[in-house]
Formats: sequence, structure tokens, C-alpha cells
Amino acid sequence: MESLEHLNSINDFNTAKQVIPGGVNSPVRAFKSVGGTPPFIVKGNGAYITDVDNNTYIDFVQSWGPLIFGHCDKEIEEAVIDSVKNGLSFGAPTTLETALAKEVISIVDGIEKIRFVSSGTEATMSAIRLARAYTKKEDIIKFEGCYHGHSDALLVSAGSGLATFGNPSSPGVPSDFTKHTLVATYNDLESVESCIALSNSKGSGVACIIIEPIAGNMGLVPSDVEFLEGLRLLCDKHGILLILDEVMSGFRASLSGSQSFYKVRGDLTTFGKVIGGGMPVGAFGGSDDIMQLLSPSGAVYQAGTLSGNPVAMHAGLVALQKLRANPKIYQSMESLALQLTNGLKAICDSFKIPLQVCVRGSMFGFFFNENPVKNFQDALKSDTKMYAAFHQGMLNSGVYFAASQFETGFICATMDSKLIDEVLQKAHVVLSEIKTYGI
Repeated sequence: MESLEHLNSINDFNTAKQVIPGGVNSPVRAFKSVGGTPPFIVKGNGAYITDVDNNTYIDFVQSWGPLIFGHCDKEIEEAVIDSVKNGLSFGAPTTLETALAKEVISIVDGIEKIRFVSSGTEATMSAIRLARAYTKKEDIIKFEGCYHGHSDALLVSAGSGLATFGNPSSPGVPSDFTKHTLVATYNDLESVESCIALSNSKGSGVACIIIEPIAGNMGLVPSDVEFLEGLRLLCDKHGILLILDEVMSGFRASLSGSQSFYKVRGDLTTFGKVIGGGMPVGAFGGSDDIMQLLSPSGAVYQAGTLSGNPVAMHAGLVALQKLRANPKIYQSMESLALQLTNGLKAICDSFKIPLQVCVRGSMFGFFFNENPVKNFQDALKSDTKMYAAFHQGMLNSGVYFAASQFETGFICATMDSKLIDEVLQKAHVVLSEIKTYGI
């Protein structure tokens, strides 16, 4: 297969590495796990992006989720431009914040008050601080393979055994910062119970359990219904707050995020991505009795100059209003996601290549793996070399998938069945060449 030309991207990447660590401002963009040079993007339009070498790609990353309506959606773009004309940021209240808050609260059960921030990392970090203040307990439980941003307390690995205190998984994070973080196994209630027992035995107590109900940061790995329901019961039994991290799945998997699939409410829920319509944004919300502990109503401090900035608020408001006006959009995108994943599965079956696929609304994932993936250890058994070869082949065919086996893909509303057929035809050629010539 003839490769696309990437000379300008190669030059730009080398230049970037002189002034930016690794040449990128977020690690996965460096393409280290799939090889090759990351295309440097200059523009997007609907389902497509174009790089500095004038190569155009069908984009299944969609800025890691927020662009449900694709790149440069007219209404969202107009909202951004209108806001920019009035000023980028004021560091003062605007009515747009209130309007977006009302929109989110009206859609998601269990949220009575919400606080806007500028990123998902801020949202999860702040929600945990709030949970500790509310419960007056110190420990938290997270799950191996779930990513909740890069705050110190959450950058931990599991260690040995079902219930262990987290060890820092990044240099620069003191062990004292993670000693109150316990790591459990996704979709395994027994591991959670062991963590709770361990915390209680040392007298700290568990303040909160934080989970991606639809995990998107180890590839797409949804919670089992019984598992998420069991977490809710465990939290109620032990006086623990359940934090649902829907930074990725909120308004993406469905209009109400994971609630459409599980009917399980979080005591606190974190958001990002979609509620900014593509602009940097995050949020966390919950019941009034919890949220009122936040300053200035209460003593739990959290602040940010750009929190609730009018550009992001206006973009997010228009995005959510468009979604509410067209709820069938999720059925359409899910149908396309199923067409894509079922098609990939059929192609791989024909070449006797093991593939596991998953869809949740407009989110999709696939693993080159012989067995179903239920947790991070299952995901790690995937054939990452095969994924890298597939990724490179598809990129050279003009299809842009996430640059890691352990990420999620996204459908946007401007895609259609014809486009998916085109992708599957390209995938058949790529997989045929891999099967014939090897990785």
C-alpha cells in the first residue's frame, strides 16, 4: 500500500521537540505506542481532519470525544464567535454559566448544583476533596485502568494483591500523596470489599469510590450492570460517596451518559468534553447538601480564573441544546458504531485474527485479543503490535484512529453508512496485507 506523504509533519515534529517535551502537550499524541510520526493538523470539517501535508483523514478521535457534531459545527462555531466578540474572559459571573448549569441539571438525575472548572482533572480532583470533607474520611478507592486526570493522588498503580495502597506511577509524586489511595479491580466487587476492609482496619475509612462507569481510558470497557449496582449498595452500606467520572461518557454515550445504561446515580458526577462543545471545560455536581460545602457557601476551597468562561459556556450550551432537540441522534450514531465494529469483527474473523469489540452509544472500542475484556489486566493481554500495524495501515489509508490500543473511538453526527463502508473497505485491505506480509 502506498503511504501518504508526511514530510511537513516530520519537520514540524522535529521542530516541536526542540521547545516542547517530546514534541507534544499530551503524551498519547506522540504516537509512541503505534510508531510513525503524528500528523500535525491544520483544520477539521465534519468527520474529517487535514494535516500540514494536505492529507485528509476520516477522524474517529474527534478531539477525544467532545465533537459530537463533528469539526466546525456551524451553530457551535457561531456561538464561539459571538462570545469572543464580547470578550474572551472576565473572571466574573455571566448568565451563560447559569444557563448551562440549568441545562445539565435538567438532564442528569441526582444533580442539584454544579460547579464549572476548566478540565476533567480539576473536576475529579475537586470532587474528591469535596467527598473527603463531606464524609470526614481520608481514603479513596479507584480502579486499575481508569484514568481520572493527572492529579497526584490519582496517579497510582495497583501493586500486588486485590487490595493495596497505591504506589505512585509517575516520578514526582511523593508516596505520602498516594498512601490514602486504594486500587481495586474493575468489575470485581470482592476487590472493592477488600479495599474497604483494609481502610477500616487502619482507621482511615473510605471517603469515596471514583469510577468511570463506562471506562474509556483502557480502551472501551463498560461496567457490568451488577457491578455498578453493587458499588452503589456498598457505598450506601458504608457511608461512602460514589463519584461517577463521566468526563468522557457524559452526554457522549447517551444524553444522560451512563444513566441510560445503568440507572445508577452518583453522589457526585464529573463532566468534561461535550459540555464545552469542543472548548476546554470540566464540571462536577451533586446534591445540594454536598455541594453547599464548596466555598463561598462552605469551607471547601476551589477556584479558577477561567472557570465558567463565556466562550466555553456558550459553546457547551448550544451543544447540549442541539442534543436535546434531536435525541434520536444517539440511535443513529450507535447504529454507525455497530456497523463499524461488527464489520471489523467480520473482517478479522475471515482472516482468523482475534478481535473483541464493544459499543456504548456513540463510543466504540476494539481489542486485538482472544478473550473478552472486562478489566485492565484483560486489556493488557491485547496484541499491541497488531494494533500498531493496523493503526499505521489505516492512517496511510486516510483513517485516523486513536494512537493507542487503550483508547476509545468516537462517531460524530456527520458520519453516515457510506463513510463507514469506505472505512471497512480500507480495513479489509490493511488487514489482508498484515495477514499476508506479517506485522
